Amino acid sequence: MSLFSSPIIDSLNQLHREYATVTDGTVATYIPELAKANPDWFGICLVTSNGVVYEVGDSRQPFTIQSISKPFVYGLALEDNGRAPVLQKIGVEPTGDAFNSISLDPGTGRPRNPMINAGAIAAAGLIAGRTSQTKLGRLLEMFGLYAGRDLVIDKAVYRSESDTGHRNRAIGHMLRNFDILTEDPAPSVELYFQQCSVSVTCRDLGVMAATLANRGINPVSGRQAIRGEYVENILSVMGSCGMYDYAGEWIYNIGMPAKSGVSGGIIAVLPGQMGIGVFSPPLDARGNSVRGIRTCDALSRHFDLHLFNRPGIGKPALRLKFTGAELSSSRVRMPQESQALRQFGSSITVYQLQGNLTFATTEVVVHDVIESAQSIQYLVLDYKRVLSLNESAAWLFCELLRKLSDCGKSVLFVHAERTPLLRRYMKAKLRERFEQLFRAFDDNDLALEWCENHLLEAKLPTLDADRVAAPEEFELFHRLDPGEIACVTALLQRRVYRRDEVIINAGDEARELFLLMRGTASAVILLSSGGKKRLATFAAGMAFGEMAIIDRAPRSAMIVADSEVECELLRLQDFNDLSQRHPNIKIKLLENLSLGLCSKLRKANRELSVFD
Repeated sequence: MSLFSSPIIDSLNQLHREYATVTDGTVATYIPELAKANPDWFGICLVTSNGVVYEVGDSRQPFTIQSISKPFVYGLALEDNGRAPVLQKIGVEPTGDAFNSISLDPGTGRPRNPMINAGAIAAAGLIAGRTSQTKLGRLLEMFGLYAGRDLVIDKAVYRSESDTGHRNRAIGHMLRNFDILTEDPAPSVELYFQQCSVSVTCRDLGVMAATLANRGINPVSGRQAIRGEYVENILSVMGSCGMYDYAGEWIYNIGMPAKSGVSGGIIAVLPGQMGIGVFSPPLDARGNSVRGIRTCDALSRHFDLHLFNRPGIGKPALRLKFTGAELSSSRVRMPQESQALRQFGSSITVYQLQGNLTFATTEVVVHDVIESAQSIQYLVLDYKRVLSLNESAAWLFCELLRKLSDCGKSVLFVHAERTPLLRRYMKAKLRERFEQLFRAFDDNDLALEWCENHLLEAKLPTLDADRVAAPEEFELFHRLDPGEIACVTALLQRRVYRRDEVIINAGDEARELFLLMRGTASAVILLSSGGKKRLATFAAGMAFGEMAIIDRAPRSAMIVADSEVECELLRLQDFNDLSQRHPNIKIKLLENLSLGLCSKLRKANRELSVFD
């Protein structure tokens, strides 16, 4: 169970509350059974192409699919016959006429498009099957694949449709007259009545729309409902004809292929990203759900869903995810600290983002965070590889920050300067809380260290940052007895360095090994850009400069004091002299140095495995 609700659910609930008060429109009455619908029913369902379902309101209330069945039956006709034979029978041009108009091409007798009743009856006549029952079985099976569950016919609505469907029967006879239907039109008209009488829910509509968005594969069940090459044809006629004489205004303002039905349902499809289902029975003068249109318009504007305002999606937004137990910062830790980070570091989670962040691509990240929120105490969002970010993505991140912060969790933003809109949006929305909540870092490593430090303060409160280390704490002296340690410490020379003082310069001749007794120091390299990159940070009880004892090469990095630093230096010459006076001590020191280098190599290997 999630720790808190998704900001997407919050937004859908807000829209539901706002538009539930709308009383415009009337319930359809020309089919008597539809007149029994409760005008207060109102459901919204958004389903992503990854199969995540967001639903609010009366999303599980059954109703009949009506004209929303038309694009799906048209797709089955395409699969059964191919494009060319279907185009000979059904056109694809918008009409601007009512859905039940007798709109046929005067030369060929073809219906203008498959979204009006004439075209839908012709499509039903193209469904393969030796008997009417076989054709109906294939239709129900097809609808079930789209919805992800078995669907059935509402028999009361079917009888009502059939009893009052005289105009549609007239259309059927007109189609027979022009040989669009080549046999008795009655079975095709009855099949059309049956397809319109299939019982669905708003959730079903959302999943069906998402299946079209996902190139014919149901994102919830994983089953294929239609071959992908025909999805573009379905969406094309939905875009130009799906909302009847409102189609042009719909695609201009809302910008998604859509289809409405007189029972109050609407589906909208954003290809490759999501499907939307809305259900509310009161209709406007064009036969479209009043609340449905307002909801889709608000969703399109708020989440920036317009089809013709899309950046290149490219790669998935989530490039990499790892925890502080898998990869630590470059700060070198004491054994006690390292053990604590291995044990508790999974509460630090890093998300490396990439590409163009829109509502749909960001939703994937936000959903994953919400599902994992119980185990996350520190969340790091890295924007280094992000190409663009729009306002709907900024809204999602802002709402995620609020929710995590309200639960006492910390969110860190790395390389946020690459997405200036994010900072501006956060500052405008968070106001006086901005400075407190928006933690920005220039480097992923520094953000990781911040999280580690706060985690260790909570788990190891007795550690003193200003303490002086005892010689036996150093890994270099492991397995040495007190006498052997005293023998080595007698050779050490004490040095003190001021804050920001350079302890070692890159390129210097290596003459000493440094034992850090108090304070912290960092190894850095100079970049070609003139900046610096931190390689590691050392604290009391750690050694640095040990490579000099192994390879005698010049120093490869600069060491700078982060605070006032106290060191004990073991000169290389004194270390070499141990071969004559105390060979056993030198062997133990070399073994400990080798073990330390092996530990660093393993850490580097773990980093490579995480970033691979």
